[in-house]
Amino acid sequence: MKTSKVLSVFLSVLIALVVLTGSIAVPLLCRSFYYAHIGPMGLEGYGLPRGEIERAYNEMMDFCLGRREDFSAGVLAFSQSGADHFADVRGLFRLDLWVLKAALAVLLAVLAACRIKRIGPCRFFNRGPGFWAAAGLGTSFLVVGSLAALDFDRAFVVFHSLFFPGKDNWIFDWQTDPIILFLPQDFFRNCAILILVLLLVWCGALIVSDILPKKRG
Repeated sequence: MKTSKVLSVFLSVLIALVVLTGSIAVPLLCRSFYYAHIGPMGLEGYGLPRGEIERAYNEMMDFCLGRREDFSAGVLAFSQSGADHFADVRGLFRLDLWVLKAALAVLLAVLAACRIKRIGPCRFFNRGPGFWAAAGLGTSFLVVGSLAALDFDRAFVVFHSLFFPGKDNWIFDWQTDPIILFLPQDFFRNCAILILVLLLVWCGALIVSDILPKKRG
């Protein structure tokens, strides 16, 4: 079987994209993760019953994921500035899901083509593309996660500065955009932890799957 260095690098990038965007997609699509925070974070203490909190979150997320065209947050009022921020968020969420679908589709197509044409990726230092994708991605996010853990408040500000440059509409006034009361910063911290854990689990699985066959051999 022929091997290709370019193919190895390309597969590494595709695998890293699938793992990264797939990990991010989990808290976006798994609504029960948010529901599980309602009680422990005392969100019902802001005057809405659990059902209305879930409705507000669902309508907000439906907009952010492109499942509805108009922004809404249940019975909660919102300002134009707040709606504009969620429109920006919508762009990022949909981009993540689009990249996930595209990268996964291309990855499967490339693997199928390699099988048909009998071409395999070059194993740099006797390690496959999955190993290098996991090693690079896992190391990078361990560093980022460690720095964020030192000062999550600062990391939260830096994140918004990077992904919403030149804008301050992500700084909400609860009196005009009460939805922010039901989206506490601790929830976003837990989302970040979930993403990091999922990413590291996938990276660990890729590394182990690359090492074990050689040891068995």
